[in-house]
Order: sequence, then C-alpha cells, then structure tokens
Amino acid sequence: MSDADYVPPDVWTWNKASGGRFANINRPVSGATHEKALPVGKHPLQLYSLATPNGVKVTVMLEELLAAGHKGAEYDAWPIRIGEGDQFSSGFVAINPNSKIPALLDRSGPSPVRVFESGAILLYLAEKFGAFLPREAAARAECLSWLFWQMGSAPYLGGGFGHFYAYAPSKIEYAIDRFTMETKRLLDVLDKRLAVSEYLAGPDYTIADIACWPWYGGLLINNQYGAAQFLSVHEYQHALRWAKAIAARPTVRRGRMVNRLTGEPAEQLHERHDASDFETRTQDKIGT
Repeated sequence: MSDADYVPPDVWTWNKASGGRFANINRPVSGATHEKALPVGKHPLQLYSLATPNGVKVTVMLEELLAAGHKGAEYDAWPIRIGEGDQFSSGFVAINPNSKIPALLDRSGPSPVRVFESGAILLYLAEKFGAFLPREAAARAECLSWLFWQMGSAPYLGGGFGHFYAYAPSKIEYAIDRFTMETKRLLDVLDKRLAVSEYLAGPDYTIADIACWPWYGGLLINNQYGAAQFLSVHEYQHALRWAKAIAARPTVRRGRMVNRLTGEPAEQLHERHDASDFETRTQDKIGT
C-alpha cells in the first residue's frame, strides 16, 4: 500500500516500527526502559546531552558564560547516545521525564535542581548568572519572544522539514512541500528581523541568538539536512550575516565540539570535564 492509499483505522495501535532513520527511538509510551544511573563529575553543573541543535544551544551557553568569567558555570558533559536508547535509562528519565536531550542537573545548592527543555535551560542559566538576558523590561520581552519563537518553530524545522526531506523512508511530496513552505517562511521572518537589528533581541548577543543559531545557522551555513541548495539559503543575506558572525565566535566552536559523536575526530570532544580538555584537543589537532 502506498502512502497515498493509506486510510487511518478507527483506533490506532502500535504494531510495527515507524520506519526511517529514528524508528528505533520512537514509541508511544513514556518512562524508563532499563535501570542505569547517570555518571556524576566534580563540577556543580552536570549536563547530559548530545551535539544536536538542541544540545549545542546549552554547550554554547555554558562556554559563553565561562568566557565571560563566570567560574560557577564550569560543567561536566556526558554524552547521551539517543540512537542507543540512553535517554530511556532510569537515571535520565529522573532528570527529564520526556526522555529528550539536553538535561541539566545543578548541584550547586543544598538540593539538586533538574532542568529540562533547552529553552528552559538557557533561561535558567541566564538568570542564575545574570548574563545574556537583558534586564530592561522591553528588551527582556523582545529576547524572550525570540527565544520562544525558536522553541515553537523547532517542530516544523526539525520534526517536519528535516524529517520528511532527509530521514523519512519515502519522499512524500505533500509533506515536503508543506514543511518547506513553513521553513522558508521562518527563514524570511529571521531575515527581516536581522535586516533591522544586529542580533535578534537588539544590539546585544543574547540567549535568543544562542537558541536560534544551532538550528538556523545549521541551515544557512552548515548545509544541515543537505538542504542549502534546496532551500535557496543564499536569498537570506541578513540571516547569513548573522549566522556567519556567530559561527566565528570561539565559544561557539567549542560548544559545537562537546558531546559530538560524528564528523571529524578533531572536532569531537565526547566528554568535557575541564577547560583543559579543549587545550589538549587543540594540541592533539596541531600534532596530527
């Protein structure tokens, strides 16, 4: 039966894998599938994540905080291999009942504080350290509006366009057209904003940019999903200017390395436990 011939049943039942690249992690129930405790390092902040766009948001934020002199932002990063089901361990589910990366455990106070959802983590860290979030009411509102704009757009961009264009087991014209239109509309929103503002919330770099860049920078300059030509990303000149400027930040380069399990080995840092990890990796790269 082709997709065009599919007729939904009166009651859906889970009787086969969904297909596609991520079929092994899709299931209609929540909760842990196995008992496994999470590792804990020496720093107050424990990050359990992977270098996906949502994961990169948080590692970039932490690297930005450290570069700005916030010593309390030193963290241990532990990779969660979502393809192998690490996110369904009892330890991870205890921090994020939704079984999605990233998840953060702040052990700096008398009782550990769990934070899940990438936008919530960015906001938590910005407020904890008083950084990358404007204090003036109007500027703060603008920043938070763009932060949550990204959170709202992610399902269309990743779960919609990215999935059906790059990962679905068959190419469905309706699905690709529908989510391509929405993705290009979102790129147009971004481009028009950046035509009148250096950064999303105004003249200053904020958590709004940190949230948006891994997704939209990925499309604009890193050929995410192999879709740069398909989406004609060259049309979005103001967004390209913004994406390239952020990509050039050393903190962003470092943040993209943490818990990266694919690509060039020199661009991967599977676990980060100290600033010296980057120094060692840089030395190793020079020596190769």
